[in-house]
Amino acid sequence: MEHALPDTVPVPWPDPSAEPPEATRAALERAVAVLAAGGLVAIPTETVYGLAAVAVDPLAVGRIFTAKGRQSTNPLIVHVADTAMAKSLAAEWPPVAEQITARFWPGPVTVVVPRGPRVPEIVTAGGETVALRCPAHPLVRRLIAMLGAPLAAPSANRSLRLSPTTAGHVYESLGARVDLILDGGPCAAGIESTVIDCTATDPVILRPGPVTVDDLGRLLGRPVESAADGGTGPARSPGRLRRHYAPRTPLEVTDDAPRRVRQWARSGRRIGWLCLDPDAPATRAIAGSTDAVVVPMPADPRAYGSRLYATLHALDRRSLDVIVVDAPPEAPGWDAIRDRLERASATAGEDDTAGDDAGGGAEAAE
Repeated sequence: MEHALPDTVPVPWPDPSAEPPEATRAALERAVAVLAAGGLVAIPTETVYGLAAVAVDPLAVGRIFTAKGRQSTNPLIVHVADTAMAKSLAAEWPPVAEQITARFWPGPVTVVVPRGPRVPEIVTAGGETVALRCPAHPLVRRLIAMLGAPLAAPSANRSLRLSPTTAGHVYESLGARVDLILDGGPCAAGIESTVIDCTATDPVILRPGPVTVDDLGRLLGRPVESAADGGTGPARSPGRLRRHYAPRTPLEVTDDAPRRVRQWARSGRRIGWLCLDPDAPATRAIAGSTDAVVVPMPADPRAYGSRLYATLHALDRRSLDVIVVDAPPEAPGWDAIRDRLERASATAGEDDTAGDDAGGGAEAAE
């Protein structure tokens, strides 16, 4: 589809228990037409905005990889309207997948199960498993139901860069690479879904997210482990490259942020600081004696995750030299935050090369 820049169409739905407003329904019908013609539509979810194409159309899915500059070895998450649609895409539905989806769907958790014949290999990076999610955002489920087909939808940004949590972030990152943007407002969770491999006897978290290891452990009645990065064979989940989720501004995570901010300030650098203790004397002293942009961040991990990407997007616009981030606590609920910040602060390497200035590979939106 040839065009200069995409339309950004508001899709308000004040009461999801009722029918959407006429303008929102018209926008959904327009999105269905774009998707059915093999186009790309940016969609809001409760996690981050996704770049959607019909998952069972390999040519349309190929446009996702081109638009993002994404490595072909990085699989996509497939979004479904309900569990019945998910099962139609799986060769097998393990009991643990049934447990997890019965409890957390619709919601920000993705299950990895054996791939069924309807799923093209391009979606799974040639692997024999598929990652499936039923999003909590009612607009996306309605769109999938109207289309009558699942959607492959990684995050709607250029590969390795910050995930988008507003329609404006999508527009800035992808521009004319997307055909239509549905503006559902800011994403509530603000961080990508938890991905859990349900193909083994003992399920394994491949990517931490809003549904925590403790949440899953309580449901399953046993501890749930997290998988290490790397390994051989096709990847089973997106979001596992060493460098990922990175702002354009260099970012560092430290246990001694006041010292690092002072060091950068003495060298004349422009600094942003994501701070967990804005009332500490050292923080107040730095805020009063330097030009550092000090951004207080929530002490609650869910609130922190909701604000993280939006804050980094805002700091990226400030022409800073460095972003310093207080190391997150080693406490329950912070796994996903630590994961995103570790990858965002990693230096570029050979495994990060692909089609844009940052390299390839990217996370899913769910």
